[in-house]
Amino acid sequence: MKSEEKKDFRTNDNLVVGRNAVIELIKSNREIENILVAKGEREGSISKIIALAKEKGIVIKNVDRKKLDFISAGANHQGVAANVPAHEYSSVDDILEFAKSKREAPFVIICDEIEDSHNLGAIIRTAEACGVHGIIIPKRRNVGLNFIVAKTSCGALEYVKVARVSNINSTIDRLKKENIWVYAADMDGQLWSETDFSGGVALVVGSEGKGVGTHIKSNCDVTVSLPMKGKVNSLNASVAAGIIMYEIARQRL
Repeated sequence: MKSEEKKDFRTNDNLVVGRNAVIELIKSNREIENILVAKGEREGSISKIIALAKEKGIVIKNVDRKKLDFISAGANHQGVAANVPAHEYSSVDDILEFAKSKREAPFVIICDEIEDSHNLGAIIRTAEACGVHGIIIPKRRNVGLNFIVAKTSCGALEYVKVARVSNINSTIDRLKKENIWVYAADMDGQLWSETDFSGGVALVVGSEGKGVGTHIKSNCDVTVSLPMKGKVNSLNASVAAGIIMYEIARQRL
């Protein structure tokens, strides 16, 4: 084996590149956001990496080699890289226990397919200011706790619990059993300013393009909307979430 192939590279705290490095990362049981594999790469230890990842339910993404070259900043990635979170994840139980420890009704934000890192970071920042007990995100089709999210949150990520779940609808069902009302922030709902947010609250925020998913929206107790007077029919996800979060916080005061 050539000397450069023996090297394991960590280009920053959130990206691990190189076949051996990624294999050891998977074996370590550390939380992994996803594994990026260059399109067409299936030879040698790449097959082992894919098998290990599938066994542990880790998301695998096939990407162009040029993208790997770019994000690896010149390191010899050998066709594979792994994204690891910038912060440790909590659990839904941790969030509920935190609310209980403060003797407060739970205040939770659920993100449904927020794919923009800046949006998630901004939501976390506002959530911390509003006294949110925790944020729940799905494992798939949602940005994780990468370094951009951490940077955009301006330190709030250190104080806000974020749980990552396999199924949002199942999590909503679980929250309902805890006497938490679930509100979808979406079009064609009742005015946010005329909504009673007393008691346990879980606010579901969807992506700008698609909003809250149909199945998830149908599982929510109430849909709340912001008035739109302009020609643009949607707000940035973090802006919409921020307005409603502050109304919830106002009522809780």
